[in-house]
Amino acid sequence: MKRIALAVALSCAAFSSAVATDQTCKSQADTKKLAGAALTSFTKKCESDAQTACDKQAADKKLSGAAKDSFTKKCVKDATGA
Repeated sequence: MKRIALAVALSCAAFSSAVATDQTCKSQADTKKLAGAALTSFTKKCESDAQTACDKQAADKKLSGAAKDSFTKKCVKDATGA
């Protein structure tokens, strides 16, 4: 159990630094000055893409159960800027 927690913590730290160099969904929308329906559409697609990417990363790391849920939740939050 300790190994899983350590693996999740290290992978989150590594992903957080990778996300810091990329723009979040929110910052991209601000840069593009989106509003109204365009903002809503962009945000939904960006969140969907982030969810897919985070699920793939969790699968690549062979995470499951609570570790996968925790990793994916933090990953999506970091990617979307929520």
